[in-house]
Amino acid sequence: MPEIAKKEIVIPEGIDVKQEGKKVAVKGSKGEIERIFNHPLVKLSVKGNNIKISTEEKNKKIKAILGTWAAHLNNMLAGVEKGFEAKMKMVYTHFPVKLSTESNEFIINNFMGEKKPRKVSLPEGVDVKIQKDEVVISGINRDTVGQAAAKIEQLTIVRGYDRRVFQDGCWLTQKAKEIEHDQ
Repeated sequence: MPEIAKKEIVIPEGIDVKQEGKKVAVKGSKGEIERIFNHPLVKLSVKGNNIKISTEEKNKKIKAILGTWAAHLNNMLAGVEKGFEAKMKMVYTHFPVKLSTESNEFIINNFMGEKKPRKVSLPEGVDVKIQKDEVVISGINRDTVGQAAAKIEQLTIVRGYDRRVFQDGCWLTQKAKEIEHDQ
């Protein structure tokens, strides 16, 4: 049966892509990312400097998986070449807040005047830089950078107070996007 839908991705120079069964490993100058692509009706193959994703199904949901996989692969290729970063801003009006990192933990001291610090563990492969009240999260995997930002934002949810008055928190100001310059 002929292919109904297909997508092809060109692998840039300097990036090595290997496929072992359902696992795809992408290696570049910044590091290596592995991901498992598993669906019985969608085929993925790496040949030369092309990645081909195809299906023989006419179902819209199956065709949508092609686009999702293509987006994941493009993010993997961009991540090992340039990396991703997300930016957050710490907003506080009532109590001065101190931000810090220890090994793989992000710590907020004195949030809303609390004596006990709020802590969250960060995913592996994520680097967090704190500049006064701005937090920059960077890494090669877009998913883990976004997940780290979401965990930090969840850490500062205010409960039991009027949200219109108490707008304190660590808020996302820039989603995870490609780093445009080398640092």
